[in-house]
Amino acid sequence: MSKQTLQLHSTELTIHSLDVNAQVPPALLDEAIYFISKTADELSIVCPSSFKIDSHDAETDWQAIEVIGPLGFSLTGIMANISGVLARAEVSIFALSTYDTDYVLVKKHAVKKAIKALKTDGYLVLDENK
Repeated sequence: MSKQTLQLHSTELTIHSLDVNAQVPPALLDEAIYFISKTADELSIVCPSSFKIDSHDAETDWQAIEVIGPLGFSLTGIMANISGVLARAEVSIFALSTYDTDYVLVKKHAVKKAIKALKTDGYLVLDENK
């Protein structure tokens, strides 16, 4: 199977941790990209850093690398390979998935290192700014 094409997004993202019973700010739904995860123990929101949320904790300075999709549910090993490449390059990740595709978030300071490792492993990485 050939390697997937990846797309680097320029939007700086923040990962927020909120009280499990916190309300999701309604204006968040107007943002171009965001992810909301809730379990019995936590509520997490990933959104553009320009969108301000009053959260318990927040991790700033992330950028998303998208696996260009849509990806079929029968495909296997995509995230395992990408995360393995980045782990060998000592790049920490935060992984997210949607119905159609996957996203790997990397810290802004590690983006060049991540892209170099992925390209060396045979991935085509597009930059939305170019």
